[in-house]
Amino acid sequence: MLQGVNLACVRGERELFRDVNFSLAAGSLLQVRGPNGSGKTSLLRMLCGLSNPARGEIRWNGQSIRSGSEEYYASLTYIGHLSGTKDDLTALENLQISSALAGFEITEVQAVAALRQIGLKGRELLPVKVLSQGQRRRVVLARLLVCKTILWILDEPLVALDVAAVGLIQNLLEQHLQQGGMIVMTTHQEIDINAAAITQLQLN
Repeated sequence: MLQGVNLACVRGERELFRDVNFSLAAGSLLQVRGPNGSGKTSLLRMLCGLSNPARGEIRWNGQSIRSGSEEYYASLTYIGHLSGTKDDLTALENLQISSALAGFEITEVQAVAALRQIGLKGRELLPVKVLSQGQRRRVVLARLLVCKTILWILDEPLVALDVAAVGLIQNLLEQHLQQGGMIVMTTHQEIDINAAAITQLQLN
């Protein structure tokens, strides 16, 4: 169970949001919505422990994540809205390195299989700098095929993707939820996902 309790975010002298509350159980999706500058990415970074709320608390299974719970951080995968890929490395190298940095060592065979499943067959050994923005995004999202975490925190995962890729990612997210996973995501696009529960959190 992931909970946000009376969360507030302040940037400089501006308060982006206050009194944000939510609860997320296994098999459920929380869609964070709001205009640019409302604090969507800031909220996701809080959930990942990359920044602290000005007020309030984030809890995992009833305990504050500020306690430095290794269990919590080992349970999540975060993918930001920027690609985070290295231009001079191949798609294969990018996936293997990013997975290793996240604590999941994968073989070349596993990496190739993931890249092909996500629509990059024939491009595994190309440097990322020659790929389109949508293909770069697929390289990043391929991590979801090899990670073993229950909680996915995704910032605009569908950005730059074509219709076919959007459908593929939505199916992947749906499978994760059906297997008891949990997802917190931001997106400006409408999503077509079946889940035990889908909650929208609106930031103004």
